[in-house]
Amino acid sequence: MIGARVLLVALASLGLDSAPAVVTITGVNGEARIPVRTDGSGAPVFAAPALMSALEGSQQVSDGWAEVKVGPRSFRFLLGAPLYTLDNRLQPLAAPATVSHDTLFLPFQFVAELLPSYLSERYRYDRRRARLIDSGASSRAPVARAPASSKEAARLSNGLRSGHMVTVDPGHGGVDPGNPGVFFPRGTREKEVTLAVGLLLRDELKRQGVGVEMTRTSDTLIALGDRGAFCTQACDLFVSLHVNSLARRRGYTDIRGFETYFLAEAKTEDAARVARMENEAVRFETGTAPAETGVGIDFILKDLQLNEHLRESARAADLVQRSLKTVHSGESRGVKQAGFMVLTTARRPAILVELGYSTNPQDGQFLTTRSSQKAMAAAIADAIVAYLLEYERKTSQTQSSGVRQ
Repeated sequence: MIGARVLLVALASLGLDSAPAVVTITGVNGEARIPVRTDGSGAPVFAAPALMSALEGSQQVSDGWAEVKVGPRSFRFLLGAPLYTLDNRLQPLAAPATVSHDTLFLPFQFVAELLPSYLSERYRYDRRRARLIDSGASSRAPVARAPASSKEAARLSNGLRSGHMVTVDPGHGGVDPGNPGVFFPRGTREKEVTLAVGLLLRDELKRQGVGVEMTRTSDTLIALGDRGAFCTQACDLFVSLHVNSLARRRGYTDIRGFETYFLAEAKTEDAARVARMENEAVRFETGTAPAETGVGIDFILKDLQLNEHLRESARAADLVQRSLKTVHSGESRGVKQAGFMVLTTARRPAILVELGYSTNPQDGQFLTTRSSQKAMAAAIADAIVAYLLEYERKTSQTQSSGVRQ
């Protein structure tokens, strides 16, 4: 392993000791802004999923190596060591590729030096503007491509078409405090945490050019059955934010982490427990607990169009869960499914994010720290943009093949 002093010297020699906060990648589909993070040694790195999406590349991790393919080139990084191979030649790096929380991170050098060197006919890195320019984009555009419509031509800096709309639903509110927050600062409850993250998510999505409809922007109660109605036909995704908790039992304060749900029959008792806990919020509207009726899931699953929405919901949930792994200090508890009343009323692709456990001291501090809230909001926003980009590509391919979506 390279020593810390040697690493700093190597980074400085490459001009990477003062890496930018964001690198813009200009390609055939417009522009994408990729955040630059730091690894455990302080070296600048990129989260590979976002980078590969922007580069239209692929990644695979196995047997201590990460293989990254961009265009005709395949780079193999030895995980945890500042080494890579190309054309069967082992070569040094300023910093290693690593895996953290199941996410591959690639060194900044990959974008700033390797791609411009080995794919010089295609890429040029503008260090002053922190921009990777795909100079071969125009030559790779399909010759017989029809002229783009005005909607297709209106691309944002992150590559999205303009006009997307997302509904953000900060859970609870008003007389419904959510869970009390055992390890939150005194007086802080779930409803304040979800609203804080929700407003930050709204701001981040708007910064990335995505329209946002909020179910609430203040401490007010919105009925569970009314929240989904904010996500109209023009809405692309419904995102409900919540905080998990556990009843007092032996070891209950040890459980922490985050999970993302989509609507379907619960496969585990814990998923069913979380749905029951969130569905009980209806008592603040009616004075009674909800009946255990499955909240209409059987009916919903019989509707083929809504079934398609559920498949899209599952994909959005997976992207959000993966993105949160890169910023959350707790355990990734995976993508799950359960019968949440708030999701049944959305009638569009919809997910529910449990941001962490208020009954765990580490999660309690993480959820109520402003910097952590900003990090979670940015990670969720990045995942939503990735989902929308993926869905655009999917629908474009479907339309070009003459199949109705």
